[in-house]
Amino acid sequence: MNIGRAELGAVRLEELRFDNRYGRLPPAFYTRLAPTPLPDPYLVAFNPAAAELIGLAAEEAQRGEFAEIFCGNRLLPGFDPLAAIYAGHQFGVFVPELGDGRAILLGEATAAQGAWDLQLKGAGQTPYSRMGDGRAVLRSTIREYLCSEAMHALGIPTTRALAIVGSDQPVIRENVESAAVLTRMARSHVRFGTFELFSSRRQHEHVQTLADYVIERHYPQLREADEPYLELLRAVIARTAQLIAQWQAVGFCHGVMNTDNMSILGLTIDYGPYGFIEGFDWGHVCNHSDHSGRYAYNMQPRVAHWNLYCLAQALLPLFEVEQAQSALEAYEAQYERHYLALMRAKLGLATEQGEDAALIKDLLQLLHQDRIDYSNCFRRLANFDSAHGAGNAALRELFADGAAYADWLARYRTRLALEQSADGARKARMDRVNPKYVLRNYLAETAIRKAADERDYSEIERLTLVLSRPYDEQPGMQAYAEPAPQWASALAVSCSS
Repeated sequence: MNIGRAELGAVRLEELRFDNRYGRLPPAFYTRLAPTPLPDPYLVAFNPAAAELIGLAAEEAQRGEFAEIFCGNRLLPGFDPLAAIYAGHQFGVFVPELGDGRAILLGEATAAQGAWDLQLKGAGQTPYSRMGDGRAVLRSTIREYLCSEAMHALGIPTTRALAIVGSDQPVIRENVESAAVLTRMARSHVRFGTFELFSSRRQHEHVQTLADYVIERHYPQLREADEPYLELLRAVIARTAQLIAQWQAVGFCHGVMNTDNMSILGLTIDYGPYGFIEGFDWGHVCNHSDHSGRYAYNMQPRVAHWNLYCLAQALLPLFEVEQAQSALEAYEAQYERHYLALMRAKLGLATEQGEDAALIKDLLQLLHQDRIDYSNCFRRLANFDSAHGAGNAALRELFADGAAYADWLARYRTRLALEQSADGARKARMDRVNPKYVLRNYLAETAIRKAADERDYSEIERLTLVLSRPYDEQPGMQAYAEPAPQWASALAVSCSS
């Protein structure tokens, strides 16, 4: 594992400073408990970039104590472990009590760059485990570790991953797998469902307490607003609209957009059966457990809006219904504005024109019709030669319907000419926003199989490094940009992923 020397000012494990402001909320918000010990833990993966956020020296991961600490076997001074309680709409059905069934919040690591929640995912049973064993498995922790860092590199708000600690302890899922613990970092782990819990119990004083906590810690600019709680709702709507637009533009499917998986900060959180679209399909469902297609790719913007309605309803003790309705009505326009801006950038368009939405939709329809690889198509489109050069052949070979493709390309050429677009400058812009490398499921599966079958964790590190520079060409890494091989067609991810 390539771990560099400590940066100036980086600290040892024992020197990390911790707080837990969430733990100072009333006891109704959580249960204090220690993680369940994990036998014979060992380090699987470590992320120096995440360590830097909390001021931790990278070489601390080489210490034997590191695995003991970040599986929960040993608590550092200042740790204040707890499991949070929340509710949520799961596949549209309200569940009145959920909570951290396998995650334990250690506290906030405070450093020069601010405070970061450190949470152990897979740290054992809690009062909210609902007959579960409280454990995570190596497979799921690798998937979340890789994707959270890939999303960060793409510029999409997300939780971060500090480390994976493994163990040979068997865990039963569809098959017998080995246990692992992921250390997840976020500015906050408060969810829409946290507000829903107290609203459903008519504990309106707790709704207000939680809103005050969120404003004080995460939206301090709202403290002096005339209607701070209404402005909080508006801020969450705006962040969520932008987040979903980013998902759609990059072709990311979350898979389980339950309200308990929606962050009050507009973060991508709780990676399970996610997937990046390869052969484009409007109705792509990445979650094998989602039999109705509720969380299909084309449904994500609408589901996010519905989830925001659930949040607004939970906050209703703090403002009027009409105010909430007015705030929610802004979502669609905000989402559409962000989405169109991102898609214009993907097409290399520097100005706004009225026909842009149709131009974008019609290209996506062509991709849908032929199931063309989403990321690779936009990457090739950057090389489009507006002077009808031979370089367009690589793009043309993607499309089965030559006539429809030629018609769209003529419109695109006219659109570029309208703003006097220069090919070289346009390509440079497009390459900065169209990733060459995304976390295709087969890439994650390859890393998982090497780790599980061979105890070879090098592919996790290699893939993390490739995905940390998604827009760069990276000579020698072309294989990581290729569509899935035939063997991967049988891969399926579900809620247990």
